[in-house]
This record gives sequence, structure tokens and C-alpha cells, in this order.
Amino acid sequence: MRDDMRQSDDNRFIPMTTINAGKGREVRPDIYYYTNQIVNFVMVGDPSGTDWVLIDAGMPKSGHKILEVATERFSRNNRPSAIFLTHGHFDHVGGIVTLLEEWETPVYAHPAEFMYLSGREAYDEPDTRVEGGLLAKISSIYPHEPIDITPALVPLPHSGNLPGLPGWKWIHTPGHTPGHVSFFRESDRTLIAGDAFVTVRTDSFYKVIIQKEEINGPPRYFTTDWDAAFESVKKLEALKPEIAITGHGPAMEGEELRSGLKELVDDFYEVAVPMYGKYVK
Repeated sequence: MRDDMRQSDDNRFIPMTTINAGKGREVRPDIYYYTNQIVNFVMVGDPSGTDWVLIDAGMPKSGHKILEVATERFSRNNRPSAIFLTHGHFDHVGGIVTLLEEWETPVYAHPAEFMYLSGREAYDEPDTRVEGGLLAKISSIYPHEPIDITPALVPLPHSGNLPGLPGWKWIHTPGHTPGHVSFFRESDRTLIAGDAFVTVRTDSFYKVIIQKEEINGPPRYFTTDWDAAFESVKKLEALKPEIAITGHGPAMEGEELRSGLKELVDDFYEVAVPMYGKYVK
């Protein structure tokens, strides 16, 4: 591990999986996502070319698996031009130091997320008392301490563009975390939403394992600002995406996606916001 970077002090393997774990899916010729245990990371770029980027960095201890998947998709010596982070929770940065040891590539994130990515401040602890299923009750096992990748960090451009990804823009979608962002390509209405909303009920042990497809708000046990989360979901629904890859759950597309997002917006405070919990007003 590089001396000037480190994973979090509580970085540890989390023994959780789903029926889709270890599987990848190409949803566009240049967009491929892979389910690493319970979370998705995304590779954007033509696999026959040399220019690609990685979005998010998987579960704890997943760095070597991500390198393996990247080699299969792009070849061993073809490193990404950048890594883009939707946010810095443990399941989206779990392998990043290993990746940076191999690739030495810039990592772009929203400045409001930098405190959690530079070792300065821990995220609020997950809420084990929140209304929800078994995975909410045991969420105290999830790492929440900060990583430190300061030498690689670069703020996302004020222009809203994504370096190395023509036609894409980033959208600030806070609520789940202060600096959470999502990514959108207008030409084919492709959305990479992170955890602004998800396509599986993340607090339900059974639904996570079988990957029951349903649009939900952000994971309940880690979301600290529900009003901001609602505004973020409204932003994304207004884009009318044709396909969405979220941090958790299978990709969804077409009318099922759009109608599900509309229902989530219409009933957000009834279906997404828990009835009780320490982050619920």
C-alpha cells in the first residue's frame, strides 16, 4: 500500500453477496457494469479502444477483483484515464488504494466529499435504529471511517462536464451524502445514479440476496438528509432516463424505469423516508 494513501482504519471484508455477484452486463456498447458482492461499479469506454474510465471502486478488499475485470474488458496495460466517484461510502471506494497503486490515475469527486476522502472526517455512523429490515439492523458492521487518497483527488469541473467523457455531465445529487453525484449522457439518456436511488430494497436481506427489482430511495441506514435526497430524486426523474445503473440492484430501462421513478417522486415521503430513525426529522 502506498505510504501517502490508505484505506479506512475499519476497512474489512464484509461477508455479503447476491445472486448477481460476480456477474457483469453490457448495457451499451461502451457501458459495462459489474456486481461486486452487493454493489455495482461501472466501466465506460469502447472495449476495442484505449480510452475508458471507472465509476466507483467496489467493496472492501475488492481492488484485485476490479483489476481482473478491467483486464478482461480492456487488457492489462490499458489503465483508465480517470476514476469518478459517486460518493465515498465504504462500498464505493473499498478497492481504490489497490487500484491507485496499479494505475496512478486521477480520482474525481465533488468537493463536498473531499473531507471523507482525505482522512479528515468520518461519515456519520449508520443508523441501526432506522425503520427497515435486517440489513439496517446490522449496519453497524459497515465501515464508515474516512479513506485518504489526497494525492489523487481532483474536484469535478464547475462546467458540469466529465474530463475524458464527451457528452456526459455530472449532477450534484446530495442527501445520501453531502457530495453525492450522478452522471448522465443526454444522447442516449443513460443515467449512472450511484445511491441517489437504487433498484433493490437495500435494507431487506432477502430482497438484496435475490436482487428483487424495484425502485427505492437511497439506502435508509446511511442517508442523513432526506429533504435533499428528495430534491435529488426529482432532478433525476426530470431527466427521463432511458436506462439507469444504480449502486445497488440491476440496471432498469424503458417505461418500467420512468414510471417507477415517477412513483418514487410522487410518494417519496411515504415509501422512501423511514417512519423513524436518528436522521428522520
